[in-house]
Amino acid sequence: MSGVASFVPTPLLLSDSAKARIRGLVEEEGNQALKLRVYVTGGGCSGFQYGFDFADSVAEDDTLVEFDDVALVVDPLSYQYLVGSTVDFEEGLAGARFMIQNPNATTTCGCGASFMV
Repeated sequence: MSGVASFVPTPLLLSDSAKARIRGLVEEEGNQALKLRVYVTGGGCSGFQYGFDFADSVAEDDTLVEFDDVALVVDPLSYQYLVGSTVDFEEGLAGARFMIQNPNATTTCGCGASFMV
């Protein structure tokens, strides 16, 4: 197969504002091992919903996506729904929150917290 490139899906991406927020939270907690865990669960108004948590450990089957001095952790079930997505952080009138820009979603809800594939 020389000369034939294989397609490897782009893992999760992280916006500059999300990187800055994660750095800030890691510094506040004083724990350099903290990583942002991104996951998908059933529910929400469109079928699946996004979740975010901080973890200082990585399970054997987790995917670790590193960006310089910050990292994301994704479990194998969630990873398939999130490949190619961008994790963003926004502050606005509705408050401050992490959010996902997911090219795999066929439908999203108005609040952006749930989706359907």
